[in-house]
Amino acid sequence: MAELQVTQVKSAIGTKPKQRGTLRALGLGRIGKTNTLPDRPEIRGMISRVPHLIKVEELDR
Repeated sequence: MAELQVTQVKSAIGTKPKQRGTLRALGLGRIGKTNTLPDRPEIRGMISRVPHLIKVEELDR
């Protein structure tokens, strides 16, 4: 199963509360924090809400 490595690259200060909640749901919270998540439609949907705050890399395991 493929996995996604999601890294926060921009601050959540000044963003809307829903966007901050999405970052929390992705397991992020500060710049430079990285989390590995399964490549599922739910996760892809969350990523599409905050593309300006994160960097996504696909991992094949």
